[in-house]
Amino acid sequence: MEHDFLWRTTCHLPERGRIGIFNRSYYEEVLVVRVHPEILRAQGLSEQLRDGKTLWQERYRSIVDLERHLHRNGTRIIKFFLHLSKNEQRKRFLERIDEPDKNWKFSLADIYERKFWKHYMAAFEDCLTATSTHHAPWYVVPADDKEDARLIVSQIILDAFNELKMAYPKTTAKRRSELQSFRKQL
Repeated sequence: MEHDFLWRTTCHLPERGRIGIFNRSYYEEVLVVRVHPEILRAQGLSEQLRDGKTLWQERYRSIVDLERHLHRNGTRIIKFFLHLSKNEQRKRFLERIDEPDKNWKFSLADIYERKFWKHYMAAFEDCLTATSTHHAPWYVVPADDKEDARLIVSQIILDAFNELKMAYPKTTAKRRSELQSFRKQL
């Protein structure tokens, strides 16, 4: 609560050459917090900073600016919104109740949050519209069918890897000669 809303994630960004996957990120601060403004009030922000007229647009701009900065410095950002229908969510919650192996996944909080479905959908729509950019696109993936969703996400990630045109470094003749001399020492 003592830091800005981007801090929690940015201090855990992967270094160059590494891959990071965030299941939770600063996007919660424009989704969950938007649906539940009492969370925002508990963050210790002044009333001026909590101004509902500008707060969300300013946070979206901060996110876009951060992701643009990361992109300029070599970080590839891919964002997925796994779009689950309300009926499919209900079906999965019932499975968590009915199937003993899935009981651990069930939380009463899920039932509580489901009451805010329309609010979350509006928050998602605004957020995705405001923060999907060329350098950090959102991919809205239909997720009612888990297998199809996983295939779609996998293909997008594979395409991103291919765009990076990664290859092992080429060895120079000088380096090959050095390696041969090391080989003789072994």
